[in-house]
Amino acid sequence: MESSLAEALGPQAAVSRSTVSRICEAIGGEFTAWSTRSLAEVDLDYLYLDGTCFRYHPGARAEPVLVAYGITTTGGPVFLGLAPAASEGHDPWFDFLADLTSRGLRSPVLVITDGAAGLVSAVEHAFPAAVRQRCLVHRARNVLAKVPVHAQAEVKAAYWQIFDDIQLPPGQGAVDEAAQRAAAFAARYEHSYPAAVACLTSTLAELTVHLRFPVEHWQRIRHTNLLERTFGETRRRTKVIGRLPGERSCLKLVWAVLDRASRGWRGLTYTPAGARLLQDLRRELFTPPADPTISKPVTTAA
Repeated sequence: MESSLAEALGPQAAVSRSTVSRICEAIGGEFTAWSTRSLAEVDLDYLYLDGTCFRYHPGARAEPVLVAYGITTTGGPVFLGLAPAASEGHDPWFDFLADLTSRGLRSPVLVITDGAAGLVSAVEHAFPAAVRQRCLVHRARNVLAKVPVHAQAEVKAAYWQIFDDIQLPPGQGAVDEAAQRAAAFAARYEHSYPAAVACLTSTLAELTVHLRFPVEHWQRIRHTNLLERTFGETRRRTKVIGRLPGERSCLKLVWAVLDRASRGWRGLTYTPAGARLLQDLRRELFTPPADPTISKPVTTAA
């Protein structure tokens, strides 16, 4: 508490134990109310899921905290959920998503995640009609990990050229343009860095899903960077503690930091054309076809 207050009030920001206890008790009550609130009134277009690790059990390894936030159908950001987990496997993620849906959260149109297999399978089970965008930033790291250090700047620039500045309207044409650029990337590097090329091309369909959505949203729905940056702030807050006293203390602190940060999150601008496109995508995904042999119109790994 003193470390946090000192940033604003200086070295005189000393607080008594009783004051700290009252603050923690108040935060605990607010967190409990927040984590059990109804989500029935939340209508999402986009759902972002990610996790970060903290050490909050004596002698144990760092353990994940799972986080969800979304963008509503009116473009507003909403911090949805926070929960501890023993791992980022299928079961913890599925339980986390099941809690959100049990409190009334309906399926988004698009879910943005990294490529963790447990998270992907949990999303497929929890929101079977939604489509999924794989985080471009996470995948860029995976690609660059297979490239020598001296070539990483060049390959990184070439990677982003696949997805940046596509001038076509949303839809299959934009996806095809990215695929053509990826093919050029592969032709350029397949002999020098075949593992990096395979890392990209094997998941290209998951990386281009955002190109079917409104152009004005592309930059924000192709990665989970907002959560990554907020996790950095959370880790900075907890660094001075070393090891948190326990799971409940960890969750309260992480929630308090994320809740405060979420008040400054920017939403998305919805143009009439973008809103119509999202309505069309929602109708196509969530309205069962008359002919059961007709497949889902937007094909992704989710």
